Amino acid sequence: MLSITKIFNRKQNRSEHEADSLGQPTVPLIVSRDQHNLSRSQVSPQALKVLYGLKDAGFEAYLVGGCVRDLLLGYEPKDFDVATNASPEEVHKLFKRSRLIGRRFKLVHVGFGREVIEVATFRAPPEAEQHIDQHGKIVQDNVFGTLEQDAWRRDFTINALYYNIRDFSIVDYTGGINDLQAGKIGLIGDVETRYREDPVRILRALRFVGKLGLTLERDTEKHIKGLAKLLQDIPPARLFDETLKLYLSGKAVETHQLLVEYGIFGHLFTDSARLLASEPESTAAKLLTRALENTDTRIKEGKPVTPAFLFAAILWGPTFARWQNYQDKKIPPLPALQKAANELISKQVQRVAFPKRLTLVARDIWLLQIRLTMRQGKRAFRLLTHPKFRAAYDFLLLRSDAGEPFEELSQWWTDFQFADESEQQKMVGELAPAPSKRKRRRRRGTTTKKSVVVSTNQAS
Repeated sequence: MLSITKIFNRKQNRSEHEADSLGQPTVPLIVSRDQHNLSRSQVSPQALKVLYGLKDAGFEAYLVGGCVRDLLLGYEPKDFDVATNASPEEVHKLFKRSRLIGRRFKLVHVGFGREVIEVATFRAPPEAEQHIDQHGKIVQDNVFGTLEQDAWRRDFTINALYYNIRDFSIVDYTGGINDLQAGKIGLIGDVETRYREDPVRILRALRFVGKLGLTLERDTEKHIKGLAKLLQDIPPARLFDETLKLYLSGKAVETHQLLVEYGIFGHLFTDSARLLASEPESTAAKLLTRALENTDTRIKEGKPVTPAFLFAAILWGPTFARWQNYQDKKIPPLPALQKAANELISKQVQRVAFPKRLTLVARDIWLLQIRLTMRQGKRAFRLLTHPKFRAAYDFLLLRSDAGEPFEELSQWWTDFQFADESEQQKMVGELAPAPSKRKRRRRRGTTTKKSVVVSTNQAS
């Protein structure tokens, strides 16, 4: 990470740039090109096409948000967002491969193959009280404004930095440069009001702490625990999107610890949080830690990760506990696990709406844990070709690493995968059960001594 204090030659006096209670215009800090390290060579060519397309058409055009923040900090942005004074319809008309999206606030997505550049028109404050519900949450936000209004409407100061394509300067109305220099994450405006407008900002604040290694500004931090309950009003589908960002940022371990510390994990995964809090040293807790560590490692190495595997790890503790409870009630292992899995998933998706394509994979991972113990004969070969075998095998390794008694089983499956066919036949042959000596059931009406003798001989 680069030091912001070394990038900028000027420091910002935050008090000079904060809007007063009367909403008087503020004078932005303009950081010229020779005073910052952000270069067009670091910007996506597709984003530059959108910026120059808007500029050449006579509109204002800025890179804005996380991409500017990350580039100043020395990170590679995942995506590039653009802000402009052009209306969504004007943007849509200007770019052929674009589409209008959104209800609360209209946006334009400009497509370049797999890459999408999101273009937003400058926003203004809500026009009327009807645009805010009884809890203070914004429910209608389709009001356009100026660059300054747009800056003050954004959530965090470090996300309200604008890169001007006309002169390559950075425009800062809210004190974002000052906060980057101080290593702080601060909300813009009255903290409680901003959290009530959109409680997801609580999740975003903790994600930025985990991802960027910055610290929360005092007021931004102190309201989190008291207002966390507002997350109950957020749609489960949106919480799913935010949960993925939290755990797939490459800093899942640090972020998870923050979620637990601030009491947020319980609002996302109630059963898991309750169990892990009561048994912090359990194998389920250790398994989740290992899963988060592996996720971070794979992301760092550029390897793919599946949210379904992470979902399976997070919910394994309460699923396992419920599974054991059903077995204590004399329900056989497989039906007991199926019942436990179905109940936990049905309950969880009402809070964080993991789509069915992911919950089915998580369920398969759990159910295959039973089949992995059945290694005799053709079963082992069939299981090796199961599409979810690798995920289930990796999960078994995690269970073993976490302290469950599966070291021998894990090693067997490791060896079996990489053995040649003759060696595999030998491995499953050594596990073959002894021939059964049970008697065959006698047919009704066969009471002669001869028929009984024959039946006994066939069973022997």
